[in-house]
Order: sequence, then structure tokens, then C-alpha cells
Amino acid sequence: MAEQMINGIINVYKEPGFTSHDVVAKLRGILKTKKIGHTGTLDPDAEGVLPVCIGNATKLCELLTDKTKEYQAGLLLGTVTDTQDTSGTIIGGNNSWKELSTKEIRQAVLGFTGVYSQIPPMYSALKVNGKKLYELAREGIEVERKPRNVEIYNIEIVSMEIPRAELIVRCSKGTYIRTLCHDIGSRLGCGGCMASLVRNAVGRFHITDSHTLSEIEELWNEGRFFESGILLETEKALEEYPVLKTMPHADKLVRNGNVLAWESFSDAVNMEAGVEDGQWFRIHDSSGRFLAVYEYQKRNRTFKSNKMFCCRQMGRKEE
Repeated sequence: MAEQMINGIINVYKEPGFTSHDVVAKLRGILKTKKIGHTGTLDPDAEGVLPVCIGNATKLCELLTDKTKEYQAGLLLGTVTDTQDTSGTIIGGNNSWKELSTKEIRQAVLGFTGVYSQIPPMYSALKVNGKKLYELAREGIEVERKPRNVEIYNIEIVSMEIPRAELIVRCSKGTYIRTLCHDIGSRLGCGGCMASLVRNAVGRFHITDSHTLSEIEELWNEGRFFESGILLETEKALEEYPVLKTMPHADKLVRNGNVLAWESFSDAVNMEAGVEDGQWFRIHDSSGRFLAVYEYQKRNRTFKSNKMFCCRQMGRKEE
């Protein structure tokens, strides 16, 4: 059976026990297509939103990884593990949390709001000299990791039944919630780790709109996949960027990824004054088809191709 051309993004609900790689592999089997990529690793024990890009939308994987994320996490005080979650081996912690007031714990948790320096955990997919940290950790090797700034936009304490608390965290890319839990425990002096994790949102993708692999497979087998609306068209993930429409003479130029001048666009009159250097635009050809994302270069008043997409209709089987 010939491989079908599918372009778009599916908001997958990753269930516990699956790795992000497992989700991609299973989707390849369900949809009979190879060009699939996920938008950021979720731990095997974690669950929740995992946007998966298919076809030309795989060019957006890195972009979607950069989006703000929201998690619901269980914080367990008094326990320190080598993985910074309850799946690991206990290596420390104490019962001094019993002497802490609810107010002290709340202040410590909320004190992490804003930018803070976080050291990535050894049990992570970050690479050192070409090898993933968790591979080194499994070999009993610990290497120095450089701290890096992450930003916690907001922390909401949903419930607190000490030694456990439920938190909702909105944060920047690259934030390890396991490490946040570990750091909260360190600040309180009793140690801490992550007991559970659900990713509620990645950018525009929310858990209420996500779909399990079994749901996706059922829609596909019943022939209702495309009509179900489960596949978000590639361009719809880019709606935050304004549209520029090319003049007919520039259609071929944009299809070839050439640099474009203001004169290439039909709707650019009086726009230049408000355009910032580095600003992104969705580029449509003269017939209105989405072709590419271009970046404005103010120094020479030109637009440079950033990401190119095929001209065929998004999210449909190609003839």
C-alpha cells in the first residue's frame, strides 16, 4: 500500500508507560507514513499533551518545542532520589517537613516564580559528548552539568496535604519539573522529588483537546480521520504570524525560496513602518495558497525564507 501524504499536527494524549519515541513509532504504524516527529520529550511515567507533527509540519517541531508549557505536578517532600522522581532510588531526605508550617512551604514554592538557574538532571535526554545523560547515569557515571536559566511564569498550589502538594506550573521551554520539585525540597531543607506529572498544555494545544493513540487508530480504521478534525492544518499552527500575499510575478520566486523585496507583495503598502527586524510572516502566493514562512531583514529591506512548505492543500491525501 502506497504511503499517504498527510500534513498537519495531532494533539496526542501520551499515556503513562509510553516514551515519546513510542508514540511516534505507533503513529507511523497507524497512519502508514514515516515522516512524523514529536515536539519535546515527556518522561515515560508522565502523561498528557504531546503535539506530533506529520509531513511538512515536521518543520515546526523545533518551533512548537519553544512554546510555553503547563504542567500539573505532585510534589513529595522528605524524599530525594537519583532520578528526582519517585521512580528512582532513594538517596536522601528527612522528616523535617513535619516541623514546617503551611505558610513556609507555600512561600518556598511560590518563591521559584520568575527566572531561576536550574541544573539539568542526570536522568535527562541532554547530550554530553554525543551521549545522552540518562545513558551515562545508567552506567553509574555522573558528569558536571552547567546551570541554565529557565522561567517559571506562574505556580498555583492546587492542594496541600503535607508531605505532598499538587502544583500547576506554567513555564518556559527547557524547564525540568522534576528538578523544580527537587529544588523546592532543597530550599525547605527536607528534600523533595516529583511524585506525578501531567502536561496540560503546550502553546495552543490543551489536554481537553488531546486524543489517545487508540482513539486515533479507531478514527483511521473507520475512515473518519480527516473529517474528524483531529488533524490541525500546518498553517493553523502559525496563525500568530501575519500574512503577506505575493504578486503573480513573484509566485515562482517564493516557491524557489528566493529572497523577496517589498515590491513582491500585493498587500505591503504602508506596512513597512510597523515591521520589526526578524519578524516572521506567512507567505501566500497570488492565488492564496500557503507556501512558506519568511523573516524580515530590516537592514536591506528584504524577506528571507525561514521554512518552506509544499504548495498542495494541507491535511489531504495527495493524488
